[in-house]
Amino acid sequence: MNLAKISSNGQITIPVEIRRLLGLKSGDKILFFRKRNGEIVISNASAQAIRRAQAAFAGAAETIGLSGEDDVQALVDEVRYGRA
Repeated sequence: MNLAKISSNGQITIPVEIRRLLGLKSGDKILFFRKRNGEIVISNASAQAIRRAQAAFAGAAETIGLSGEDDVQALVDEVRYGRA
C-alpha cells in the first residue's frame, strides 16, 4: 500500500512506485476521474489522451486503403510534397 499526505495548500507527493507504474515524470499532468461505483482513479493524462486518439482512429487506415508502412509513407510524401 502506498500512502501520501496532503499539504496545507492541497498538494500531494505521489509515491515513487506509483509514479513508475503510471509512467509519470516531472511536469506530467495526471487525470482524476470518478467511476460509477464512486472509486476515484488517477491516470497519466498524456497516456490517456493517446489511448483516446488511437480509439478514435481505429479502422481509419483500412477505410482509406492503407495496408502497410509503404502506403503510409506514400501518403505522407503526397501530403508533404504534393500540396506544396
